[in-house]
Amino acid sequence: MRILLIGAGGVGGAITKIAARRSFYEHIVVSDYDLGRAESAIAWIADRHGADVAARFTAARIDASDPEAVASVAREHSVTHVMNAVEPKFVQSIFAGALAAGADYLDMAMSLSEPHGTDPHNLTGVKLGDDQFAQAGDWEASGRLALVGMGVEPGLSDVFARYASDHLFSEIDELGTRDGANLVVRDSDGNEIFAPSFSIWTTIEECLNPPVIWEKDAGWFTTAPFSEPEVFDFPGGIGPVECVNVEHEEVLLMPRWLDAKRVTFKYGLGAEFINVLETLHLLGLDSTTPVRVRSANGPVEVAARDVVAASLPDPATIGPLMTGKTCAGVWVTGTGIDENPREVYLYHVADNEWTMAEYDSQCVVWQTALNPVIALELLASGAWSGVGVLGPEAFDAEPFLALMAASESDGGYGQPWGLDDRLAAA
Repeated sequence: MRILLIGAGGVGGAITKIAARRSFYEHIVVSDYDLGRAESAIAWIADRHGADVAARFTAARIDASDPEAVASVAREHSVTHVMNAVEPKFVQSIFAGALAAGADYLDMAMSLSEPHGTDPHNLTGVKLGDDQFAQAGDWEASGRLALVGMGVEPGLSDVFARYASDHLFSEIDELGTRDGANLVVRDSDGNEIFAPSFSIWTTIEECLNPPVIWEKDAGWFTTAPFSEPEVFDFPGGIGPVECVNVEHEEVLLMPRWLDAKRVTFKYGLGAEFINVLETLHLLGLDSTTPVRVRSANGPVEVAARDVVAASLPDPATIGPLMTGKTCAGVWVTGTGIDENPREVYLYHVADNEWTMAEYDSQCVVWQTALNPVIALELLASGAWSGVGVLGPEAFDAEPFLALMAASESDGGYGQPWGLDDRLAAA
């Protein structure tokens, strides 16, 4: 397996650090529009793991917005798999470039949605991933695989849902992805600051778009941003967090392969974060349409959302200022295989103190990066295989969760996951 990693930012950098401990691939090309960032990722590997390990990585410059540029770099390095680790606005160009190069493809966020109608029972527009699924026939005809939505959410949450469907439930009422944390970021003086732990560009996109819900009798429909607040009790010492509806890929992926009466995604944003997002929207600072503005070198065209992203701390750099844990998982309700009512939360918790000490990566980007590396290893071994455009639900969850949880000395990743059987605990 020869991998082209596109993006050497927070998540891309964490992917290189996790992969440096593994041996399932022949070579990884770490690429970025900023060549220096790709070179820095490899320099970290050389410093931490030595020159021999770093020799399995090569830095390259790439323009992710140009499909032919993506294809050219992939061909130059005889790449078999393209790993997309940049913002979802580049999904379509990387997706096309990988297919043109005859390589398999993975991403952690799917092609963007377009505005939906105001009637919640008449969903219009383009849903997350629609553009990719529309090209499934091309990928099938080429004999190539596009594994989409293979991060943590979507990704690990979808693997958990498949496991619950196969092994824990005879009938599922709801697959409810629930994401929460108790993370705090403080400046050097100890003052708490606003510093999102993930790409603000992506966060604005998914939080201000109308959330999508799926119900068996109604199909996909939208609701208002931040609707249906609920307090969810997260494990790992995080505790109760208020969660709200957010647009996310799980709701568009799970119903394609899994049988459930309802599918939702709720995110623990917090009142302050919601207020910031609503203010950005009120001021038009969430717009991706370039506007003409003054600069020291004369008028330039710039999108307001890009300015917001450039003004905030890079999520890849805030790890030393962050404390706390983040939790990702799926809350499943329904009837167990024993035909009794069941309610479980399958989850994974990442502690920022541990991820910084082990990988020099903050916990949110590290937890996102972990899962595509595991998926790549399963594809390399043949434990997972397929053609066309497929989500994580299309694959057997057991090999993934077994490899994830096994200790490193046993050939695994040493990342235990949890199953909170809530009715039994009650």
